[in-house]
Amino acid sequence: MSTFQFEPAPWIPFRDMSVINKVMSMKKEDYLNHPNKNLNIKVLPADMVEWEWVITMFKKIKDTADNGQKCVLLLPNPAPQYKKVAFLINKFRVDCKHVTGFLLDEWADQDENIAPESYPSGSMNACRRFFYDQIDEDLRMPYDQIIGPTNENKYDYSKMLMDAGEADLCMSGPGWAGHLAFIDPGVPEFKADSLEEWLQMGARVTTLHPLTIAQNSLHGVFGCAGNLAHVPPKAFTIGPRDCINAKERIEVHSLITSGAESSWQWMISKLVLFGPVCSELPTSLIQTVPTTVLVSEELAKPIEPDFDFGY
Repeated sequence: MSTFQFEPAPWIPFRDMSVINKVMSMKKEDYLNHPNKNLNIKVLPADMVEWEWVITMFKKIKDTADNGQKCVLLLPNPAPQYKKVAFLINKFRVDCKHVTGFLLDEWADQDENIAPESYPSGSMNACRRFFYDQIDEDLRMPYDQIIGPTNENKYDYSKMLMDAGEADLCMSGPGWAGHLAFIDPGVPEFKADSLEEWLQMGARVTTLHPLTIAQNSLHGVFGCAGNLAHVPPKAFTIGPRDCINAKERIEVHSLITSGAESSWQWMISKLVLFGPVCSELPTSLIQTVPTTVLVSEELAKPIEPDFDFGY
């Protein structure tokens, strides 16, 4: 046992060392036998996590089409995986006129102006490239049914979702600071006097936690280079109430850094699943409602030091 003891840096959102030390040892068996029955956790190889997510989204679109129902989706930052959903839609000739998609979030500048669709690193730009444009023209939903945050709708976004009947499926994954969408911990826009008040907060423009900026500086759209100054300082995001009110939720915990062994999501995955429900760990809100959680085998391993491995 080391005699060198210290407190976490004060800007770290969740600082309870007893919980932190406990969850580090969680392994696959703990995930599969989680005491919280709200969490349907599946531990899979990383490539199967991606396909499970793709199939879940496609199945929701197809089942609602087959049943003559509308389908409202809360879409995470679109990535190349959306091409696989579009491939299945085209392969099985699923008409998507019944689908409405709301983006979880979008970038904003220091003055709370939402990034336009023309911004190449933006969510709406990627949604069009990776999802909408990949669907055969005769199967696509009308483009105005792909809804992203704008300066015109930013004060009405949660109401728009409510008027649409709430989401049939919310798809998300935890960020380095524990965020769901861009619901970051410790930021003034999500300050609340109680957990109950915080859980009912809706969509808004918000300040980004430094860890969220650091995380995204490693994203491909910013060059995977740690270029902090190129990541916008604010964003628009759904609120906790928007995720909680969805009829179904699916979470993905499988991100590693540019194909390396390191993962900023490894520790936060354990905290949001095995730690307390609190605004310091925003994604922990999924513990309060039924949620399917897809965890890669790599992230389900215990966390141990490797003294022979550097960066």
